[in-house]
Amino acid sequence: MPAVKKAVIPAAGMGVRFLPATKAQPKEMMPIVDKPTIQYIIEEAVHSGIEDILIITGRHKRAIEDHFDRSPDLEEQLLAKGKMELLELVQDIGEMVDIYYVRQKEPRGLGHAVYCARKFIGQEPFAVLLGDDIVRSRVPCLKQLMDLYEEMPGTILGVQEVDIREVGKYGIVDAEPLRDGVYRVRDLVEKPSPQEAPSRLAIMGRYIIHPRIFEILAETPPGAGGEIQLTDALRVLCREQPVYALVFKGRRYDVGDKLGYLKAMVEFALDRPDLGEEFASYLKELVRGL
Repeated sequence: MPAVKKAVIPAAGMGVRFLPATKAQPKEMMPIVDKPTIQYIIEEAVHSGIEDILIITGRHKRAIEDHFDRSPDLEEQLLAKGKMELLELVQDIGEMVDIYYVRQKEPRGLGHAVYCARKFIGQEPFAVLLGDDIVRSRVPCLKQLMDLYEEMPGTILGVQEVDIREVGKYGIVDAEPLRDGVYRVRDLVEKPSPQEAPSRLAIMGRYIIHPRIFEILAETPPGAGGEIQLTDALRVLCREQPVYALVFKGRRYDVGDKLGYLKAMVEFALDRPDLGEEFASYLKELVRGL
């Protein structure tokens, strides 16, 4: 199969867990320090070698398109004021990668959002990156999946082990170990109870998927929550062709969860050369006062 060159980022969700902040702005544009969460996802894709990105949007998501577009008025002001470092930063965002958009006209689930990408993808293998998961790692998370794909072409799911009490939040794989960190997937279960979970390996928002998934999604009935679930389609796919799970290396942040978002904000700020030392001093002082 050909190399993976295209990526899909579903970004049509309403962001209800962050209301009222997301009433008028996309949740994907909520910043971690000074960068929107979706920019971290796109940078991971670019650093992994992705050439074209399709963002699946919905109503009230225009701010995403504006962010990754050129901004002539802003660039002109920065140039006139001699703020060349900021000018370069703004221009780089607009030139990072070729980004395309298609709208999911109604909220019908992640599976349907991925199905909306079928004409853009065609018959190529493609990556899917969910915007609620930011992964910090030496080798970009998606690149780890792509490296395995070069060795073992097929659908690949990025997974990590979670506490047994947390399995009900994720799609969980039933898988046979092939070697350290690599599994052959036998089945998937969406948000099982701890008693029903076949493992503690949870899918963490990174996929490389065979285009056969689109034909399966077209026939997939609504599942949990009345939505078309990607997990249901992947269950069918793994019975037809190889599906692998890779335990990727890196620290993953669930920025779709308020506590996960706060953890990312603090840890990203501490790593900033311009903020880290002063912010760490503030946190130490704050903790002493608790």
